[in-house]
Amino acid sequence: MEIIELDAPSGRSQILVGAPLASLTERLNGVAAVVITDRTVRRLHGHRFPPGVPVLAAGRGERRKSLRTAAFLTRSLLRLGADRSTWIVGIGGGIVCDIAGFVAATALRGLPLALAPTTLLAQADAAVGGKNGVNVRGYKNMAGTIRQPRFILSDPAVLQTLPPAELRCGFAEIIKAAAVADSELFAFLESNAADLMRLDPGLTARAVAGAVRIKAAVVGR
Repeated sequence: MEIIELDAPSGRSQILVGAPLASLTERLNGVAAVVITDRTVRRLHGHRFPPGVPVLAAGRGERRKSLRTAAFLTRSLLRLGADRSTWIVGIGGGIVCDIAGFVAATALRGLPLALAPTTLLAQADAAVGGKNGVNVRGYKNMAGTIRQPRFILSDPAVLQTLPPAELRCGFAEIIKAAAVADSELFAFLESNAADLMRLDPGLTARAVAGAVRIKAAVVGR
């Protein structure tokens, strides 16, 4: 596991690349929490969610990334008795991470946030940096905030359930980051492309960590 620290004017965040999803339980250490996810992620990975923690499903797709969904989730938090010490834990791809971050920033004037991204694109980019938002009238991210998660837990094992197109999207983002800012990472990607597409866990974690370090440095500046 590699730990990358992000320190920005908007807050501090700790990114744990290579940590297993099941270690969320230990990281939360018994604090009150609510998981926000979608039905597919819950079906595939719900057995690794922290036991006894309530789970709210946000739905899938851009249409669900809306103020209506944020309002539904906020009402659900109140129904569950959440207070300002309750953690929001977003487990899913970029859309889930966006919605979870938005709700954590706005419900009860702000709740502690943790993310466990389950797509390669989210692990390498979308979940990092604190940006979140929901769509308004079909326009992307028209309402949003900047709120750094306390920690981000990126488990390479969850990527095994992704379709090839999703993997290509994630690797394209990593390649872009390397082309812009890290020639050594770019050479590593070229040399290990076949094994990376097979999701060799050690190589994948190294590629994700390289992209995260680039993103964290930009956000910090």
